[in-house]
Amino acid sequence: MSGQAGALAGTVVLDLSRALAGPHAGMMLGDLGARVIKVEAPGGGDDTRGWGPPFLGEPDAEESSYFLSCNRNKESIALDLKHPDDRRVLDGLILESDVLIENFRTGVMDRLGYSSARLLELNPRLVILSITGFGHDGPEGGRAGYDQIAQGEAGLMSMTGSGPDDPQRVGVPIGDLLSGIYGAYGVVAALLERAETGAGGVVRTSLLSALVGVHAFQGTRQTVAGETPQAQGNHHPSIAPYGLFRCAGGAVQISVGSTALWERFCARFGLDADAARFASNALRVANRDALIEVVEAAFAPFEATDLLSQLEAAGIPAGRVRTLDEVYAWDQVASQGLLLEVEHSSLGPLTLPGPPLRFFGTDDEVTFRGHRAPPTLDQHGQAIRSWIAARPGAEQHVPEHESAGIL
Repeated sequence: MSGQAGALAGTVVLDLSRALAGPHAGMMLGDLGARVIKVEAPGGGDDTRGWGPPFLGEPDAEESSYFLSCNRNKESIALDLKHPDDRRVLDGLILESDVLIENFRTGVMDRLGYSSARLLELNPRLVILSITGFGHDGPEGGRAGYDQIAQGEAGLMSMTGSGPDDPQRVGVPIGDLLSGIYGAYGVVAALLERAETGAGGVVRTSLLSALVGVHAFQGTRQTVAGETPQAQGNHHPSIAPYGLFRCAGGAVQISVGSTALWERFCARFGLDADAARFASNALRVANRDALIEVVEAAFAPFEATDLLSQLEAAGIPAGRVRTLDEVYAWDQVASQGLLLEVEHSSLGPLTLPGPPLRFFGTDDEVTFRGHRAPPTLDQHGQAIRSWIAARPGAEQHVPEHESAGIL
């Protein structure tokens, strides 16, 4: 990344998405310096503006913390696509954009008059990111996509929870977030390809695809080894001891992922590293319940803080389970640029979770430092309309559309 503006400086992203998957992708591109213009429905705007509590601000100008989580570094314009003038504004934005993001159900963009073919006819250099719940085609391609439903359908919940009869969702909408991350990754790849070919194209992903895409070793357990993974709480299915273990007044997490670590662990806590039932990782996995009892008995005399010190001294990877207030007060989090201070137009100073990437040149860290607070509804509408109206030939080019609709 060169300079303070970011690697995508000069790139215009038209964000027609709502809720989380598409907005998260747009926010990632904005974090890299792109100009992201968020199109919202008049009146209520993005669905997440109403998702709460918690809400912040005065009753007549309140903002949801959910919306604030996925819309930094964006401008907002409200457009009613039943109105010809607003459709012309959107057409102008399409012509001026490098990227368009949408996460409607399959067929909605076509009914609005903005099929992928039509968009590329208007702007052959446009990169279109389209995110759905279960894919754009296939026998269930038209299903609505909601994160928890997708977590269940994609098998993630079957592997998460205290046991096979206790399926649990991940504590964040991980399908939405992952599809947004994969989508942004695809957009950057398509922009690189466009630099060579001059042509845009369509990038597609889905909540289902993103969640299956992160099955990792659990996926190959099924496809290669023929084993169906099941939830088993806070312990690793293939490594032991690896998980959450109780101690006096609390718990710690450890990862003993090699023979050398196992030997050091046993030496520190007075265990027999060569005991027959624990002599290899495979045996420790097979005898996990017994191993947990042995380890927790060794940990029982220690408070968590003292136990973590013992583990650190032995070189055993370990940690505690922090609450989010502890996470955001942690100096290590601050040191990684994971907190942003921004000025919101109605709420004033805000602290937001920051982007997870940092870029370095030959000497110093180089990051995009122009972060802006999420916009209020239509905050930039007048300025964007004026910009589009000033485009050369703006009045002459009025494309025909298949049908009208509302975002």
